[in-house]
Amino acid sequence: MRRYFVRLTALATFAAAACRPYSGTQRPSPASGKDSAVAAAGLGSKSLPNADPFPSTYVRVASAPLVIRNVHIMTAAGPTIRNGAVSVADGKIVAVGATVDVPAGAVLIDGNGKYVTPGIVDVHSHLGVYASPGGSALSDGNEATNPSTPNVWAEHSVWPHDPQFPRTLAGGVTTIQVLPGSANLIGGRSVVLKVVPSRTVQGMKFPGAKYGLKMACGENPKRVYGTRADGPSTRMGNVAGYRTAWINAEAYRRQWDKWNDGHKGDPPTRDLGKETLAEVLRGNILVHNHCYRADEMAQMIDIAREFGYKIRSFHHGVEAYKIADVLAKEGIGASVWADWGSFKIEAMDAVRANLPLVDRIPGSHAMVHSDDPSGSQRLNQEVAKAMKAGIEAGLSITSDQALRWMTINAAWALGLDDRIGSIEKGKNADLVLWSADPFSVYTRVEKVWVDGAMLYDRFDTAEHWRTDFELGFVPTRAR
Repeated sequence: MRRYFVRLTALATFAAAACRPYSGTQRPSPASGKDSAVAAAGLGSKSLPNADPFPSTYVRVASAPLVIRNVHIMTAAGPTIRNGAVSVADGKIVAVGATVDVPAGAVLIDGNGKYVTPGIVDVHSHLGVYASPGGSALSDGNEATNPSTPNVWAEHSVWPHDPQFPRTLAGGVTTIQVLPGSANLIGGRSVVLKVVPSRTVQGMKFPGAKYGLKMACGENPKRVYGTRADGPSTRMGNVAGYRTAWINAEAYRRQWDKWNDGHKGDPPTRDLGKETLAEVLRGNILVHNHCYRADEMAQMIDIAREFGYKIRSFHHGVEAYKIADVLAKEGIGASVWADWGSFKIEAMDAVRANLPLVDRIPGSHAMVHSDDPSGSQRLNQEVAKAMKAGIEAGLSITSDQALRWMTINAAWALGLDDRIGSIEKGKNADLVLWSADPFSVYTRVEKVWVDGAMLYDRFDTAEHWRTDFELGFVPTRAR
């Protein structure tokens, strides 16, 4: 990793060198081609469905074939494979089982009876938009200038050199969704990032990942705007704000769909906010809705039905356990903390078994999230706490079941479960080697691979990712 940082630092001054960072064995992901094709249209004055003016430039780090053997493999797709092996080539999982073939030139890792899991997916992060060190200069998560700001995109606030990124990677997290904050009824677009070093946020963007739309209900919007003339100051004011925005968005979508169908006359004028909401109505953007109370979640479902869009997941749903059957029936996920609650009125009815109580309903998608840079580094421990609470509540929970709360279920919430979240042939080789059972408080992450390339090694500090922000402030002997 040291070579990577030397390169990154140098490139800050000598940008030309950035054109040749890796060998010819690397290649952009297939989605990069799609993004480039859309961008090639160059029609900034026209609203193109699912347009991507800021395409991913992520390039997988080149790596040799890899075999990790003599490990307990928690796949998130079935029972743990004891003393098994997993084979990786070209960034993909080639084989997993009791034994695998070892290709010529493969790097061999003897796991010595340790554990391997898929890379963790954190569906609710504010890394980069609330960067560290904190302060108003780096507080870029809430565009709290209007109750509805679907026109803003979180990626334009992300600081790629936030030193919290490498610490999150060291916690085994390989994919995150960065969301705007919850001050607004409609906060703006999220962005899905790979937790990898990059000079630009485009270099971290998960190729082909759908955008999300951050919405927030309850106390936050009415608290922020309650003293302003344009409100809202009540929950009924909140709902009026959502409905007004969707009415306008629906008219805008019809206007542009009609023009795109025949290209007759001058195109309508673009509106960035309505454009984002129109993409939600078209099914191209996933709604991630901050909502604590069960009754408010039910109301948000009604609003979604009224305007014909789907909510992908409720975030922070401390009362999700009260309507777990409804969420499962509607195909809506529950992204929750393990034990945060009672810190404000709408969070008063939290229970520690929330996550397992949601998960026990067939067809549910229960997952842990962090909403916190420190918690993101310890999501395995958050899951362990939820497991304990569920068992104490009388539920039968296995480690394989709980693993899904931080891997495949979270990948589903991002629409990426066909590429990440489990250890299966053909999926991206995002892997974590743990020193022992990942749900033990004594366990540590030892190695992390992203698309088959090892980006973190606990025992080799030369391979640790340091952001440009930290260079110059780290003692020489520690580099």
